Parts: sequence; structure tokens; C-alpha cells
Amino acid sequence: MKGETVTVLRRIQSGVDEGNNPVYEWERKTVENVLVDSPNTANADDSTRPDGMTVDAVFRFPRDYAGGPLDGCRIIIRGDEAHPYCVVGHPIPLDGGMKPTAWNMSVEATYSEG
Repeated sequence: MKGETVTVLRRIQSGVDEGNNPVYEWERKTVENVLVDSPNTANADDSTRPDGMTVDAVFRFPRDYAGGPLDGCRIIIRGDEAHPYCVVGHPIPLDGGMKPTAWNMSVEATYSEG
């Protein structure tokens, strides 16, 4: 099994404006061998999602991912810049020495327009 290449967009502060307000830009990182999966079919109102957050995609990141936390990041798949997915929560890699596959972190993401 082989994943695909995705682009992770991370919002970073690049300076301040004349009113001393932070100015941000998007840093781009390419990550190879990411599995792109559909979410499970659980309803957004079930007990595991009390705030009603729906998940539109699940990205399984490879063990060798070293790009830092994905909180607040966006993920672009298949070059579709106009439709990035927004990472939900604070994904963490599985630990404990088990290495049955090349992927150890599930990243849930949502998509919305407007």
C-alpha cells in the first residue's frame, strides 16, 4: 500500500502591521505517503462528538512525519488549492513501539465552503 502526496498549510506570524496587529501567512510543506480515507459514518450528534463536529476526511500520516503539530493546519489533496481541509483537534501519533504499518497518526479534517 502506498499513500499520496499532500500539502500541509501552517499559519505563521510573519510580522506586524502599522497598528501593531499580527500579520500571518501560510507556510507550505509537502508530505509524502499519506493515506486519504473517508470518515466513518457516525452521525455528528452521537455521543463521541458532543459538539456536533463532522469529519469529512481522515488522513493517515506516515511514521516518518516530522513536520510538527497539525493543530489549525489545512491540508490540500490532489492539488485542489481551492478546497483545503481543516484539521480538527490536536492529532497525536500512536506510540508504544508497535509498528504493524508505515502510518501511525490519524488526522481528522473537515471541509466547508463559504
